[in-house]
Amino acid sequence: MRRQKGTQPPPRRKRRPKKNYGFWNKEYKKGARGGAHLTLSTAPSEDLVKFTRWLSREYNGSYLSPSDSILDVGCGNGRNLIYLAKEFKTRGMGLDISKEAIAQAQKAAAILPLKFEVRSLAEPLSLPDASQALVLDMMASHFLQAEGRAKLLQEIARVLVPGGWLFFKTFLLEEDEHARKFLRDHPGSEPGSYIHPTFGGEEHVFTVEEIEKELTPHFFIHRMIKSHAHRKDGRAFKRRSISVYAQKQ
Repeated sequence: MRRQKGTQPPPRRKRRPKKNYGFWNKEYKKGARGGAHLTLSTAPSEDLVKFTRWLSREYNGSYLSPSDSILDVGCGNGRNLIYLAKEFKTRGMGLDISKEAIAQAQKAAAILPLKFEVRSLAEPLSLPDASQALVLDMMASHFLQAEGRAKLLQEIARVLVPGGWLFFKTFLLEEDEHARKFLRDHPGSEPGSYIHPTFGGEEHVFTVEEIEKELTPHFFIHRMIKSHAHRKDGRAFKRRSISVYAQKQ
């Protein structure tokens, strides 16, 4: 049926977000033997390595000692906790919704003082107050909606020791044409969120102002490091991210 001249097109129907469990289990299984849709490395994140070097340089090795416990929310195959345990002799715990990812992490860290649990980040953290020296939230909490992100951040602040650290890495909206396209073509349930066209899960993309607003009630932000705009031949070709070095007040 042809639309009459002067009438408005019907509003775009919003997709409902799907649960990510099945997608991530398949991705980690494929990643173990090659052929995964996403790049799933076993090497530590370069941005995390940069953070640990900065922390050691700025504070003369006062942080990241064998007595420190580290929590990784959304730990995947455990690569970052494993790096910290080997490099700094730290212990810790990793949480992830993917059973396959946790199985891989447990196998890779068999002789290290690390524990891994299959757990949703929407649930309260099963850790005592002031028990963690460092929390990693690396491309994890952006899968939660606003209320869930706020609750997780409160839990992270609760389990961190006074003066403890949050290393936060997430997607950045500024100068990211891919994110703007996703927000326009696949809108999610709240502003700044979209339904990912590949796996159907909802993701949130942050602005710098939003990060500052969410973190500053609990943390002092020392550094915010933006990735490049990732342009090639005048066009965006890779998502943009930001790394935040935040210390519990």
